[in-house]
Amino acid sequence: MRQEKTKKITSIGGQALIEGIMMRGPKKTAISVRLPDGTISTEIQDTKYLKDKYPIFGLPILRGIAGLIDSLSAGFQALNYSAEKSGLEDEENEEPSKFDLWMERTFGDNLMKVIMGIATVLGVVLAIGLFFFLPTWIFNLVKQYAVPTMEPWRAVIEGIMRIAIFVGYIVLCARLPDIRRVFQYHGAEHKTIFCYENEKELTVENIRGYRRFHPRCGTSFMILMLLIGIIVGFFIPFTNPILRTVAKLLCLPLVVGIGYELIRICGRHDNLVTRIISAPGMWMQHLTTKEPDDSMIEVAIEAMKAVIPENGEDILR
Repeated sequence: MRQEKTKKITSIGGQALIEGIMMRGPKKTAISVRLPDGTISTEIQDTKYLKDKYPIFGLPILRGIAGLIDSLSAGFQALNYSAEKSGLEDEENEEPSKFDLWMERTFGDNLMKVIMGIATVLGVVLAIGLFFFLPTWIFNLVKQYAVPTMEPWRAVIEGIMRIAIFVGYIVLCARLPDIRRVFQYHGAEHKTIFCYENEKELTVENIRGYRRFHPRCGTSFMILMLLIGIIVGFFIPFTNPILRTVAKLLCLPLVVGIGYELIRICGRHDNLVTRIISAPGMWMQHLTTKEPDDSMIEVAIEAMKAVIPENGEDILR
């Protein structure tokens, strides 16, 4: 029997940052960061959605692509802001090197944006190499020298390798103290959203009791994309690593769109089918979210309160 959720699902979402959290509502986006002196700095901006400018991006599948672009754009700005704010103490106490001084003279106020831009480009190149090119190259190698009859299982085996790479990457990142704190803020974000969705007062005591695993999490979205990619892989005829990588990249918008629609369905409905769809992502959140301390929950509360609309626009009917 299908169980419909009422006001417990909203259009408010978030993202964990360096010593902070970004919350996005229907009209406002708030970035709250814990400063080195212990205070909380919050920046509030108007939320800009691609579908508002181009209505076609409100259609199924296309809205998933637009949502990803919106999230990446907002996340880039939020990371830039949080890095600047949380790093104030280091900037004041450390003597800048000659290279640092040259970078500051060359790029001025845009220095952090340039650094984030370079990091983004390198990250994209690394992701394409690890998740698209490498599995195909390894498969071809094993097929050529060990198991010539494994071709019918190419999509499944490549998909398993991509998931293994993703899980391994998360496990390694979780061992870094700074990343672990980001994962704790991730947990604070989820707990706070759960508290608001259940119409409870946003207090540390109330939020602390909620779970840190949320069906609309970006981690769940990533896992769904990897699983959908396995299905799409069956329809890609190329075996050459470069051609197959290009084909997968061309199919990526479709994978993103389908993944978004599934996440959307799982967020609105709670039944056996949606729980099965959500299960892999919820399991992965054991790695990407950690239990936050009270100071992190306080940051999440600041960000959440700043984006809550007064007219109920966050209710998804």
